[in-house]
This record gives sequence, structure tokens and C-alpha cells, in this order.
Amino acid sequence: MRVSPHAPRRQRRALYQASTAERRRRMTVPLSRELRRRFGRRNVPVRKGDTVRVLSGSFAGREERVARVTRRDYSVTLDNVTLKTAEEKLKPLALRTSHLVITRLNLADPWRRRSLRLREEDVTPEERGELPEPEPGAEPVPAEGTAPAAPAAEPDDTAAEPETPEAGATTEPAEETAAPKRRRSAPKTDGDA
Repeated sequence: MRVSPHAPRRQRRALYQASTAERRRRMTVPLSRELRRRFGRRNVPVRKGDTVRVLSGSFAGREERVARVTRRDYSVTLDNVTLKTAEEKLKPLALRTSHLVITRLNLADPWRRRSLRLREEDVTPEERGELPEPEPGAEPVPAEGTAPAAPAAEPDDTAAEPETPEAGATTEPAEETAAPKRRRSAPKTDGDA
């Protein structure tokens, strides 16, 4: 689609009437210097799963994963980048692609790997979205966002023996808890239908 270099109303109209493919091309984000050297490109269309650094605004300097790409609004939503609403609720903050730079690409899609002209052996399992297999005898690696497992307690030599009732003591059955009463619905009349 050819856009006039002048006439702001024509520029805006082209933005609003763009097809999804055109919007995808417009939502490209520049690559970091390391990625630029590796892939030989300046920018790539942003995708869910990419890791980006925020360049301006109150979240400048933060590196977060892309949670959602909204082509209709030309906006990107990141994990852990939120605003408080008037009701004290957290709402995701939508950012423009001009405020971002990609620091790590999501290469799980083979089509994207082909478009970047990458060989399969050049892509690490982490970039592919696969978790590395743990070596036998090694501790398992916790998934992202989970706390590491607590160390197992060592067995104690003086294990506690089960309590037995003393001679002459009577054992009373435990009290049964009453089940909550179920509410019955009112019978239907001819006027309720």
C-alpha cells in the first residue's frame, strides 16, 4: 500500500484502513545491538513471547516479556507493566512499539526461524522455547515464575511412636460435623415461566 509522504489526514487514514498484514509490518521493533549483529537485520515485527526493553516513560529500562500484541490499536502489552485504576485494581499498560527495543527473540515458530535465515543448529533450546533436559542425578530446574523447592528434611533416628491410649482410658468417637443445609427453590407457578 503506497502512502503519500505528506497530507497528515491521508497518513492517518492509511493507518486506520491498513490490512492486518500491513499493520504487522508497521509494528516492527528495532533489535538490540547484539541481535543486530547476529541476524544482520535492524528490526523485526514484534511477537508474543519476545523479550523487550522499555526505552521511555515511567517503566524505562525494564526488560519484560511481551504478553499480547494488539494490531488494532498498534499497541503491545508486557508482563508486569501495569497501572493502578481508580478502584485500586491493576490494569495492563499498553505501549507503542516506538518505545521498545527487542533484546531476545521468541524463535519457537519455524516460519520465523526461516524468515531470519537461521539454521536449526544455530538455535538454542531456550530460544526455541524448550526447557533443557535435566542430567541424571542433577537437581531439577524450577520453571520460570516458581519458587525453588525446599530441601528435604533428614530422617530422624528417634522416630515418634504412635500414641496408644492408656489402660483404663475410654476412647470416644469424634463428633460428626453437620452438613450444610441445602436450599430448596420455590415451586414454579404458571406466572414464572
